[in-house]
Amino acid sequence: MQVKGLLERLADDENVCVAEGYVFEFERRGYLEAGAYVPEVVLEHPHLVKAMHQEFVHAGSDVVLAFTYYAHLEKLQIVNREKDYEAMNRTALKLAREVANNTGTLMAGNICNTGLYNPDDPNMIQKLKDIFKIQVQWAVEEGADFIVGETFSALGEAMLALNVIKESGLPAVVAISNHIPDVTIDGVEIPEACRQLEEAGAAVVGLNCARGPATILPVMKKIRSICKVKQLFPWKA
Repeated sequence: MQVKGLLERLADDENVCVAEGYVFEFERRGYLEAGAYVPEVVLEHPHLVKAMHQEFVHAGSDVVLAFTYYAHLEKLQIVNREKDYEAMNRTALKLAREVANNTGTLMAGNICNTGLYNPDDPNMIQKLKDIFKIQVQWAVEEGADFIVGETFSALGEAMLALNVIKESGLPAVVAISNHIPDVTIDGVEIPEACRQLEEAGAAVVGLNCARGPATILPVMKKIRSICKVKQLFPWKA
């Protein structure tokens, strides 16, 4: 089945819905541990992950987002699952690809904040690049149509993720996540951070998590006033 790609939809000024929120939904159901939020359910109960993908598509999602949020090595080490690093990521990607193929939707890979960003530590910067590269590589190999990088509180970390995604050749959707005030932790106003991400090549920029509609929408209006690419309007349940 030929599915219209993300960039083509954006070029035609279409809206694209990406439903997510797996972390908190599975935590509420008792299938992953609060605090670490590692998506162990991908390996322990893959049928439930597949079913949630199907539910999101049924509810109107245009994209199946692979449940690889917090499936990076640093998080897996917290719960002693580092040996499952590749299996967890590839299984999540395969599940998402299967549902996307069966429903005529797009499939997106997913990378996220690490909690490790330190602009003054070159070794840490390289470590973050390596974390992003391996997850993006697996997403490419498993057939992702684009990559979502999300929940970055520092523009510097978001930019690292964006550059890795661009190297893969896939479109990048990049989202900042900040509480009040409206400034990243490395001191950049959020609208300006999104403008810089747009300038650096992101196909979509915006915000996710941390806020609800009352506090996210005023900032999104500012982002829209200075950015030309599509803006992202998600907040997790």
